[in-house]
Amino acid sequence: MSWLTILNREVVACTRCPRLVAYREEIAREKKRAYREWEYWGKPVPGFGDVHARVLIMGLAPGAHGSNRTGRPFTGDSSGKFMYPVLYETGFASQPTSESRDDGMKLTDLYITAAVRCAPPDNKPLPQELAECSHFLDRELAGLEDVKVVVALGKIGFDAYLNYLQRRGMLTVKKAYIFKHGVSYRMADGKVVLASYHPSNQNTATGKLTREMFVKIFKQAAKLADTNSEAPLEPANPPSL
Repeated sequence: MSWLTILNREVVACTRCPRLVAYREEIAREKKRAYREWEYWGKPVPGFGDVHARVLIMGLAPGAHGSNRTGRPFTGDSSGKFMYPVLYETGFASQPTSESRDDGMKLTDLYITAAVRCAPPDNKPLPQELAECSHFLDRELAGLEDVKVVVALGKIGFDAYLNYLQRRGMLTVKKAYIFKHGVSYRMADGKVVLASYHPSNQNTATGKLTREMFVKIFKQAAKLADTNSEAPLEPANPPSL
């Protein structure tokens, strides 16, 4: 049995955060009218993708009626409907639509995870919930040995990776690393963090994040994974390695 299979089984069985357990299960019972025929997943959502990926997406948390319903990251909600066509266009996904765990979607050179594995109320996990989930995240990131580029979706995803580096003793001061769409930093572990606005409906419906902007992010991620040295990166000032 692989390390990732073992980890994902522990993720799915987790009940560490009472607030999140109550919320995810309540949503799974009550359902959304449009999905009343669905049997909701209603559990923590494990990561998804290529275990040998060079590009990793760091998301926020499962959507209440998306991943919490389907059991796979960014599957079955507006964020996924925006993101997967872009991943397909840029060569990371085998198909442009993602509706269920059994739809045949395959990711190549890409792995998707999140700062928190359970759907949080109002999409806002508490600091303690982020800390509880970090135990899984640390093991997952350590096991994904080929990752060269981390695409951080939103400030929470961005901070989650910086916090991981802090826990590993590879970062002392976070304030030098400012979240801004399209900014990229080379970190002490040799990986590049590439920041993007989250593909939430709030961002995409208002035009804060356009398809063109998102395609550019993943084309840049692919280029960085190939070179990891040629693309210009923002300096962290002052140095905080």
